[in-house]
Amino acid sequence: MKETIKYYYDIDVDNLEEIDGKYHFKFQNRDFFFIYYNRDIDELDDIILCINDMKQKGILVNDIVLNRNQQFLTKVDEYNYILMAVSNASEEYDIFDIMNYNSKLQLNNKNSKLYRNNWKNLWIQKVDYLEYQIRELGLNKSVIKDSFSYYVGLAENAISYVDNANFKYFTNSVNIVLSHRRIFYPNYKLNFMNPLSFIFDLEVRDIAEYLKSLFFSDDEFEDVAFEDLVYYLKLRRLSIYEYSMLYARLLYPSYYFDIYEEVMNKDRDEEDLVLIINKNQKYEEFLKKTYLEITKYAPIEKIDWLIS
Repeated sequence: MKETIKYYYDIDVDNLEEIDGKYHFKFQNRDFFFIYYNRDIDELDDIILCINDMKQKGILVNDIVLNRNQQFLTKVDEYNYILMAVSNASEEYDIFDIMNYNSKLQLNNKNSKLYRNNWKNLWIQKVDYLEYQIRELGLNKSVIKDSFSYYVGLAENAISYVDNANFKYFTNSVNIVLSHRRIFYPNYKLNFMNPLSFIFDLEVRDIAEYLKSLFFSDDEFEDVAFEDLVYYLKLRRLSIYEYSMLYARLLYPSYYFDIYEEVMNKDRDEEDLVLIINKNQKYEEFLKKTYLEITKYAPIEKIDWLIS
């Protein structure tokens, strides 16, 4: 990869290291990551528009560097890569930063190729695929086999919740903001300002994913996740549709499915799921408290088995 970077970007790399599939090096006091382009090609123009718009607003987004051909994509062994330049890669963003960031860039129409928000169909497709996969490949994985049906049940509850919210409360005036395919805790700039993660969706998407990641990151952050939720609800007034979608997103077990897929791809050990599974009762209690907190602001739908 050193030769590729030298040829396409005219950068002499002294020390190149691979971190989670990203090729990392330092140059002129910045971190550079040569990474696989994991988005559809036809989304690239809209991603670049987002980068430029954010820069105009003074947001220090990670840069995508043009190569010697004045192109953003560099082909290596038939795969497309980008070179991403990052300043202060370990800078961390909390829930209030997410709120502030999301309000800076809104989608005024639904024409962007980065627009999402069809959660119901995406989740149905995901569950159908995972169920097929486990029938074909997962028979020898005891941890997954013993836990999978529980998390599919949670996902089905989330799908029904979205379906109900769309039927009862959806409006075309809903606010769509710059969001992320996934947010993690700790929420470092390397990931948070990564243009390859950008999408347009409801603000509550990022909020819910951050809270779930925070909750499952460590036992000491379980209460912090709920406190952050309480602060968020006090600061941000939402429509009943948005409150419902926030709760649906918290119901959906992305935290389990993400690790499940890494296990099936042999990138992680199956035992990593045990930490998630052992907290399912605590997370049910979190969901119950969250429901009661949200109902102080809006009469969202009750899930009987969860809210006794």
